[in-house]
Amino acid sequence: MTLVLGDRSRFAAEVGEPGPLCRVDLWAADRWLTCDDNAAYVPQFRRDVGDTLTRLVSGGGSPLPFPGLSAETTHRRLVRTTDDGADGELRGRFHALRWGPTTDNVTAHLFREKERLLITLEFWREEHLYRHPDDVGAVYVVEIAVDEFAGILEGILAALGPAHA
Repeated sequence: MTLVLGDRSRFAAEVGEPGPLCRVDLWAADRWLTCDDNAAYVPQFRRDVGDTLTRLVSGGGSPLPFPGLSAETTHRRLVRTTDDGADGELRGRFHALRWGPTTDNVTAHLFREKERLLITLEFWREEHLYRHPDDVGAVYVVEIAVDEFAGILEGILAALGPAHA
């Protein structure tokens, strides 16, 4: 049995039968994010999704950092910064969807404007871009309400089954 949460045009998750490994397919902006690896190691995936949820419900998240730049342009600027110094620290503050191997083929950033989120996504693996040439250089932007995104994350956690110590 698969549980479907959300809307693929914004953000969605399809969660399979719970176990130590669980099939989790993630979608955003009508793009299949977990196309390279959709077998989530549940303890790690649960922790990472839970950390994202905790951050959101506690009011975490920052607005776009560069006045006058679109979410897409901001994403590109953050991707091209170095990991050292202030630029790397700034980029790290916005990194999102760092949920283990299932999402490590996508660079994502999350920006919060009050009760609205902007999530930017870019595929980076050469093998993916070779198979999906439309994704070369593309940055996808999703706008979603904080409550809607948080509800999807809560649904993922519930579908994964109880946490074990």
